[in-house]
Amino acid sequence: MTDKLRAELPEQEKEKQFATLFELFNNRLVLFAKGMLPVGDEAADLVQEAFVALWQRMDSFSDLSAIKVFLYLTVKNKCLNIYKHEKVVRRYNNTQPPAPEDKHLLLRLIEAEVAGEVQQALQQLPPGCQQVIHLSYFEGLRNHEIAERLHVSINTVKTQKKRALRLMRDILNSQPCQLLLLFGKIL
Repeated sequence: MTDKLRAELPEQEKEKQFATLFELFNNRLVLFAKGMLPVGDEAADLVQEAFVALWQRMDSFSDLSAIKVFLYLTVKNKCLNIYKHEKVVRRYNNTQPPAPEDKHLLLRLIEAEVAGEVQQALQQLPPGCQQVIHLSYFEGLRNHEIAERLHVSINTVKTQKKRALRLMRDILNSQPCQLLLLFGKIL
């Protein structure tokens, strides 16, 4: 979408686009920020600030990739600003926080993106598969515990889990990996 076309969109349409972007990137960015900050309490606020900055510049972006890079760069820079502030405070108190290294930033970025992609793939699964995967991998229940909770047979749980994993593999394999392009722009 070109800048001119976006500028001509009604305000309600811009808000829908923004809400979609927020839904797509918020959790990923919070995870990324938590990995960079010494204390993760500020991560959600920092990500909110990044989205405010995006809203103010929304008309200047022409594609999703540029928005993604902008958001990650904004969060990264805000995290580094917090680190610099903490460094000054700790220097005053004669202690030094560990500096975030580029390899750790890259690992946090990968972690956030993979978690986001897996979450999106989970949302595309049928409800029964979603439920079994959630209980199994996120709550740590065993097959017989899941069967008891859902009032189904253990074979049904095994079948749903196998089906869900196959569907997720297909979903994730069908998505182009844009991470490699993103890394060069962010770091």
